[in-house]
Amino acid sequence: MPEARSSRQDLTRWKKQQQPVRRTVSQICPPPRRPLTVADIRPGMENERLGVVRDSMFQNPLIVKAELGKPRERSCSLPGINFNYGLYIRGLDGGVPEAIGRWNVFKQQPTCPHELTRNYIAMNRGAVKAGLVTAQENFLYRQLNDIRISDQDDRRLKKEPPSLPPNMTFGIRARPSTPFFDLLQHRYLQLWVQEQKAAQKAIKLEKKQKVVLGKLYETRSCQLRKYKPPVKLDTLWHMPHFQKVGRHLDTFPTEADRQRALKAHREECAVRQGTLRMGNYTHP
Repeated sequence: MPEARSSRQDLTRWKKQQQPVRRTVSQICPPPRRPLTVADIRPGMENERLGVVRDSMFQNPLIVKAELGKPRERSCSLPGINFNYGLYIRGLDGGVPEAIGRWNVFKQQPTCPHELTRNYIAMNRGAVKAGLVTAQENFLYRQLNDIRISDQDDRRLKKEPPSLPPNMTFGIRARPSTPFFDLLQHRYLQLWVQEQKAAQKAIKLEKKQKVVLGKLYETRSCQLRKYKPPVKLDTLWHMPHFQKVGRHLDTFPTEADRQRALKAHREECAVRQGTLRMGNYTHP
């Protein structure tokens, strides 16, 4: 019997362990962390201090340090547990019984009379007809003859809202769907090819319609303008012991490039100025 009783107790204990632990509201939603006090400080904590320690020191956010692995303590003191956060609205309508018993109809408040705007055009016209032109005379005339614009005249000046059709839809139009069939069939490529062919045909027609002028013959003046007189090249004087010395610097990549540059220089010597025929600013 004792063995059966012990096995039954073990079974009930195991069932209790398998059941989920019910947590209280304070465990699910713990209250906000209150500010530190002197009694909460333990040896080895970040906020441990030497000397005189007061509770006000732990309410200064510039002094309080965050503990390792814990959120920072708030330095503001919070109200008690019985404090309700939020705005409390006191019911003045009587609740459901008052709504079922009788209904309080909202009384419309009297509107203040709308002050009409002054008709300065009519007052200025009347002042001119009366022969009043100075500012003081106009001021006195407006005090005696205060003309206002009536509501009917004011309605004419205001623009009425435009009349819109009853089936009008407001907003932005949706983008048209992408023509996938045209893309798959290369429709845009075919249109581009057709446009290019039409443009080429138009260019050919314009060339055919142009008047072909006769052959232009060059006159003697045109030939003389293009003629370049030959330039007699005089050999430069060299010292006898330097005549057989080759050049030490060659800035041309090949000999053909060097000969081509020298030939161009000889052709331009006729129009260049200077002693060496190299320009205006190359005098020796």
